[in-house]
Amino acid sequence: MSSPISSPMSAMQQRLSNFFYVILSLPSTAMGFALSVQIAALSWILSTQYGLKIEEIGLVWAAGPIAGIFGQVIFGLLSDNVWFWGGRRRPFILIGGTLAALSLLALPQLSVISDAMGLDGVLGVAVVVALSLDLSINVGFNPTRSIIADVTPEGDARTKGYTWMQTISGTLGVLAYFISVVVGNIQLIYIGAFIALLLSVVPPFFITEPRQLQSTDGTDSTAGAAYSLRDIMLAIKPLWGFLIYAIYGITVKLAGIELNPTFINVFCLTATVVLIAETLMQREAGKSPEVASRIGFQKVLAAHSFTWIGIQSMFIYMFSFVEYRLPGLGDDKMGQVVSWSFLILNAIAAILPAFVLEPLTRRIGRVRTHFLCIASMAAGYTLLWLLGTQEALIYLGMAILGIGWAATVSLPFAIMSQKVDQAKMGLYMGLFNLSVVLPQLVASLGIGAYLGEVENKGLVFLICAACLAFSALAWSFVKEK
Repeated sequence: MSSPISSPMSAMQQRLSNFFYVILSLPSTAMGFALSVQIAALSWILSTQYGLKIEEIGLVWAAGPIAGIFGQVIFGLLSDNVWFWGGRRRPFILIGGTLAALSLLALPQLSVISDAMGLDGVLGVAVVVALSLDLSINVGFNPTRSIIADVTPEGDARTKGYTWMQTISGTLGVLAYFISVVVGNIQLIYIGAFIALLLSVVPPFFITEPRQLQSTDGTDSTAGAAYSLRDIMLAIKPLWGFLIYAIYGITVKLAGIELNPTFINVFCLTATVVLIAETLMQREAGKSPEVASRIGFQKVLAAHSFTWIGIQSMFIYMFSFVEYRLPGLGDDKMGQVVSWSFLILNAIAAILPAFVLEPLTRRIGRVRTHFLCIASMAAGYTLLWLLGTQEALIYLGMAILGIGWAATVSLPFAIMSQKVDQAKMGLYMGLFNLSVVLPQLVASLGIGAYLGEVENKGLVFLICAACLAFSALAWSFVKEK
């Protein structure tokens, strides 16, 4: 039974008016704003306030992908199969937003929490708080994206839903970095907690969710069909190399084992390249609808995965790059440069999706548009690696990266949703998220360990450029209906 508050919105929802797209975008904006606060403040606060080393910060950031591995798949599957509080996705959005706000409030209190628990140092507490924050965001993020597919028809209307999602979310993300620059990261955390709570608990009551989801075979379903572990593992086959590395990296870190990582690094990299190449070479034509759907989904996973190695490396190690390329900056000034950089990145990403990318997709298609944006991001990383020795050039490079970032957080959702069973959208959104979180673990653990050993931190953007170039190549193999 739908909430009575949602009834006045039904006509607006049926018309798919622009205002409805705004309302539809706000829950995702809440989670995105919490994530923007984390990006702007977490590395800074761990480095400057608590004195953690770069590899320790990478370990804290690894908590997020760990939460995403389990959180988005589990909660996505659950949201396909439940109905309470007047919705399928609504309950998870409400719960996730509330918990995310509470977790943000804990960030400035890590030392207080650590002292209260009688612990020596804040690393363990930082990992737990980061894990709870990311788990909270993951509880809500999947349903906020799945609900867009639930209430919009496949085609231009759905593309518009995801591009508006990014425009609204990106605009608020710009506000997060602007607050960071003007009043500082500590104040940003408290403001961010309030905004994340407000935008996650109010808008869901103004969206009427369909009680039944249309399955690929044309039947109505009130719940997603059963899906075995074998089916799930087969669906994510291009990510097996990332998964093996994630299990290895987490085990080694938690057990405190000292091993020579060369063999496992080479093995996982080789396995990943071979599996992705095999996936991209498969043909969808002439296959049954189920097999063609799986191949199409796997190609999207393969292409999207390397994008996130580069993007996550930028998010985590940007402060180290700035510190190395612009020596002599104080902690506050370094924090401002990083915040301005991400503000510019998100300002571009806020403007482009609804006003540039969505119209462009109507002319040349979603996949081709995304390919061009990812290629431009590889060029931006190359510029930063070669010339990022002055503030102005760093800001220019970040503006170029904003083009690829705008596409990354909008178009792949529309592309992926075209290729999967609509009645299992929550599950597939969770599996799709593995192409984000598993590469994020590579950035947190593998690249963090490498950068901790080398003096030239500028190499981070060479790694990013190579990853985005490979991703652009992989996207050229993805076909669109």
